[in-house]
Amino acid sequence: NMRLTIRDITAMKRNNEKIPMLTAYDFTSGMIAERAGIPMLLVGDSLGQVVLGHDSTIPVTMDEMIHHTKAVVKGTKRALIVADMPFMSYQSSRESAMLNAGRLLKEGGAQAVKLEGGTRSASTVRRIVEIGIPVMGHIGLTPQSVNQIGGYRIRGKSQQGAERLIEDALDLQAAGAFAVVLELIPSDLAQKISSQLTIPVIGIGAGPHCDGQ
Repeated sequence: NMRLTIRDITAMKRNNEKIPMLTAYDFTSGMIAERAGIPMLLVGDSLGQVVLGHDSTIPVTMDEMIHHTKAVVKGTKRALIVADMPFMSYQSSRESAMLNAGRLLKEGGAQAVKLEGGTRSASTVRRIVEIGIPVMGHIGLTPQSVNQIGGYRIRGKSQQGAERLIEDALDLQAAGAFAVVLELIPSDLAQKISSQLTIPVIGIGAGPHCDGQ
Protein backbone atom coordinates (compact mmCIF):
# COMPACT_ATOMS: atom_id res chain seq x y z
CA ASN A 1 0.00 0.00 0.00
CA MET A 2 2.21 2.76 -1.36
CA ARG A 3 1.79 6.48 -0.82
CA LEU A 4 0.85 8.64 -3.75
CA THR A 5 3.79 10.46 -5.32
CA ILE A 6 4.20 13.80 -7.05
CA ARG A 7 3.93 11.86 -10.34
CA ASP A 8 0.43 10.71 -9.37
CA ILE A 9 -0.58 14.28 -8.58
CA THR A 10 0.85 15.58 -11.88
CA ALA A 11 -1.03 12.82 -13.73
CA MET A 12 -4.28 14.00 -12.16
CA LYS A 13 -3.86 17.35 -13.91
CA ARG A 14 -2.96 15.67 -17.20
CA ASN A 15 -6.10 13.50 -16.96
CA ASN A 16 -8.28 16.50 -16.06
CA GLU A 17 -9.03 15.05 -12.63
CA LYS A 18 -9.78 17.64 -9.95
CA ILE A 19 -7.26 17.56 -7.10
CA PRO A 20 -8.72 17.92 -3.60
CA MET A 21 -6.27 18.94 -0.89
CA LEU A 22 -6.89 19.51 2.80
CA THR A 23 -4.85 20.81 5.70
CA ALA A 24 -4.25 18.41 8.58
CA TYR A 25 -2.56 19.22 11.86
CA ASP A 26 -2.54 15.93 13.78
CA PHE A 27 -3.03 12.15 13.72
CA THR A 28 -6.84 12.29 13.86
CA SER A 29 -7.39 14.95 11.19
CA GLY A 30 -4.91 13.15 8.92
CA MET A 31 -6.73 9.84 9.38
CA ILE A 32 -10.17 11.38 8.73
CA ALA A 33 -8.99 13.18 5.57
CA GLU A 34 -7.40 10.01 4.24
CA ARG A 35 -10.54 7.96 4.91
CA ALA A 36 -12.45 10.54 2.86
CA GLY A 37 -10.07 9.81 -0.03
CA ILE A 38 -8.08 13.07 -0.05
CA PRO A 39 -4.92 12.39 -2.13
CA MET A 40 -2.74 15.23 -0.82
CA LEU A 41 -2.53 16.72 2.68
CA LEU A 42 -0.78 19.89 3.79
CA VAL A 43 0.60 20.19 7.29
CA GLY A 44 0.15 23.94 7.25
CA ASP A 45 2.01 26.53 9.27
CA SER A 46 -1.52 27.92 9.73
CA LEU A 47 -1.36 25.66 12.80
CA GLY A 48 0.15 28.82 14.32
CA GLN A 49 -3.37 30.28 14.47
CA VAL A 50 -5.56 27.18 14.38
CA VAL A 51 -3.72 24.99 16.90
CA LEU A 52 -1.34 27.22 18.85
CA GLY A 53 -3.44 30.40 19.11
CA HIS A 54 -0.99 32.89 17.59
CA ASP A 55 -2.35 35.75 15.49
CA SER A 56 -0.16 34.87 12.48
CA THR A 57 2.06 32.09 11.14
CA ILE A 58 5.23 34.06 11.99
CA PRO A 59 5.97 32.46 15.42
CA VAL A 60 5.78 28.84 14.16
CA THR A 61 9.09 26.97 14.57
CA MET A 62 10.72 24.12 12.65
CA ASP A 63 10.37 21.87 15.69
CA GLU A 64 6.63 22.55 15.85
CA MET A 65 6.27 21.78 12.14
CA ILE A 66 8.19 18.51 12.54
CA HIS A 67 6.11 17.55 15.58
CA HIS A 68 2.79 18.04 13.75
CA THR A 69 4.04 16.51 10.48
CA LYS A 70 5.04 13.31 12.32
CA ALA A 71 1.54 13.04 13.77
CA VAL A 72 -0.19 13.51 10.39
CA VAL A 73 2.15 10.99 8.74
CA LYS A 74 1.27 8.42 11.43
CA GLY A 75 -2.44 8.89 10.73
CA THR A 76 -2.06 8.22 6.99
CA LYS A 77 -0.79 5.52 4.63
CA ARG A 78 -1.72 6.68 1.15
CA ALA A 79 -1.89 10.49 1.03
CA LEU A 80 1.04 12.58 -0.18
CA ILE A 81 2.06 14.69 2.82
CA VAL A 82 3.36 18.20 2.14
CA ALA A 83 4.87 20.10 5.10
CA ASP A 84 5.04 23.88 5.27
CA MET A 85 8.43 25.47 5.77
CA PRO A 86 7.85 28.04 8.53
CA PHE A 87 8.95 31.67 8.49
CA MET A 88 12.77 32.07 8.42
CA SER A 89 13.44 28.37 7.81
CA TYR A 90 14.38 29.07 4.16
CA GLN A 91 14.73 32.84 3.66
CA SER A 92 18.17 33.49 5.17
CA SER A 93 20.33 31.12 3.08
CA ARG A 94 19.99 28.32 0.58
CA GLU A 95 21.99 26.05 2.89
CA SER A 96 19.56 26.48 5.78
CA ALA A 97 16.67 26.02 3.34
CA MET A 98 18.10 22.68 2.19
CA LEU A 99 18.80 21.53 5.75
CA ASN A 100 15.34 22.49 7.00
CA ALA A 101 13.56 20.93 4.01
CA GLY A 102 15.60 17.79 4.68
CA ARG A 103 14.50 17.76 8.33
CA LEU A 104 10.83 17.83 7.35
CA LEU A 105 11.38 14.67 5.28
CA LYS A 106 13.92 12.94 7.52
CA GLU A 107 12.47 13.73 10.95
CA GLY A 108 8.90 14.68 10.02
CA GLY A 109 8.26 11.94 7.47
CA ALA A 110 6.78 14.32 4.87
CA GLN A 111 7.26 13.56 1.17
CA ALA A 112 7.37 17.20 0.04
CA VAL A 113 7.67 20.74 1.37
CA LYS A 114 5.90 24.00 0.59
CA LEU A 115 7.46 27.44 0.71
CA GLU A 116 6.21 30.92 -0.06
CA GLY A 117 7.28 33.35 -2.77
CA GLY A 118 7.53 33.28 -6.56
CA THR A 119 10.47 34.65 -8.50
CA ARG A 120 12.27 35.64 -5.27
CA SER A 121 12.18 32.03 -4.03
CA ALA A 122 12.87 30.30 -7.36
CA SER A 123 16.61 29.75 -6.82
CA THR A 124 15.91 28.26 -3.37
CA VAL A 125 13.24 25.97 -4.85
CA ARG A 126 15.72 24.83 -7.50
CA ARG A 127 18.39 23.90 -4.92
CA ILE A 128 15.94 21.95 -2.74
CA VAL A 129 14.59 20.07 -5.77
CA GLU A 130 18.14 19.29 -6.92
CA ILE A 131 18.84 17.39 -3.69
CA GLY A 132 15.75 15.24 -4.25
CA ILE A 133 13.09 17.02 -2.22
CA PRO A 134 9.80 17.84 -4.00
CA VAL A 135 8.71 21.46 -3.53
CA MET A 136 5.28 23.04 -3.81
CA GLY A 137 5.26 26.79 -4.44
CA HIS A 138 2.89 29.31 -2.87
CA ILE A 139 2.06 32.70 -4.41
CA GLY A 140 -0.65 35.34 -4.23
CA LEU A 141 -1.41 36.05 -0.61
CA THR A 142 1.66 34.78 1.25
CA PRO A 143 0.74 34.79 4.97
CA GLN A 144 4.38 34.92 6.14
CA SER A 145 4.58 38.37 4.49
CA VAL A 146 1.47 39.63 6.33
CA ASN A 147 3.42 42.44 8.02
CA GLN A 148 4.62 43.76 4.67
CA ILE A 149 1.34 43.25 2.81
CA GLY A 150 -0.59 44.90 5.69
CA GLY A 151 -3.18 42.21 6.40
CA TYR A 152 -4.80 39.37 4.49
CA ARG A 153 -5.88 41.10 1.28
CA ILE A 154 -6.64 39.91 -2.24
CA ARG A 155 -3.60 39.96 -4.57
CA GLY A 156 -3.13 40.42 -8.32
CA LYS A 157 -6.03 42.82 -8.94
CA SER A 158 -3.98 45.35 -10.94
CA GLN A 159 -2.64 44.58 -14.42
CA GLN A 160 0.93 44.84 -13.09
CA GLY A 161 0.13 42.62 -10.10
CA ALA A 162 -1.47 40.04 -12.40
CA GLU A 163 1.52 39.98 -14.74
CA ARG A 164 3.88 39.57 -11.80
CA LEU A 165 1.88 36.59 -10.50
CA ILE A 166 1.97 34.88 -13.91
CA GLU A 167 5.75 35.41 -13.96
CA ASP A 168 6.02 34.07 -10.38
CA ALA A 169 4.14 30.92 -11.36
CA LEU A 170 6.21 30.31 -14.50
CA ASP A 171 9.46 30.88 -12.58
CA LEU A 172 8.44 28.34 -9.91
CA GLN A 173 7.59 25.79 -12.60
CA ALA A 174 10.95 26.41 -14.31
CA ALA A 175 12.72 25.97 -10.95
CA GLY A 176 11.23 22.47 -10.64
CA ALA A 177 8.27 22.96 -8.30
CA PHE A 178 5.83 20.04 -8.71
CA ALA A 179 2.76 22.20 -7.93
CA VAL A 180 1.87 25.72 -6.88
CA VAL A 181 -0.68 27.13 -4.44
CA LEU A 182 -2.50 30.31 -5.51
CA GLU A 183 -4.03 32.06 -2.53
CA LEU A 184 -6.66 34.80 -2.66
CA ILE A 185 -6.39 35.97 -6.26
CA PRO A 186 -9.11 36.78 -8.84
CA SER A 187 -10.79 33.77 -10.44
CA ASP A 188 -10.00 34.70 -14.06
CA LEU A 189 -6.32 35.22 -13.26
CA ALA A 190 -6.19 31.85 -11.49
CA GLN A 191 -7.77 30.24 -14.56
CA LYS A 192 -5.17 31.86 -16.81
CA ILE A 193 -2.27 30.64 -14.63
CA SER A 194 -3.73 27.11 -14.36
CA SER A 195 -4.00 26.82 -18.13
CA GLN A 196 -0.48 28.20 -18.75
CA LEU A 197 1.23 25.81 -16.33
CA THR A 198 1.87 22.10 -16.89
CA ILE A 199 2.15 21.57 -13.10
CA PRO A 200 -0.98 21.41 -10.91
CA VAL A 201 -2.33 24.69 -9.51
CA ILE A 202 -4.10 24.43 -6.15
CA GLY A 203 -6.40 27.32 -5.30
CA ILE A 204 -7.16 28.74 -1.85
CA GLY A 205 -9.89 31.30 -2.41
CA ALA A 206 -8.85 31.61 -6.06
CA GLY A 207 -12.06 30.54 -7.81
CA PRO A 208 -13.29 27.27 -9.33
CA HIS A 209 -10.92 27.06 -12.32
CA CYS A 210 -7.75 25.81 -10.62
CA ASP A 211 -6.62 22.19 -11.00
CA GLY A 212 -7.26 21.60 -7.33
CA GLN A 213 -8.79 23.18 -4.27
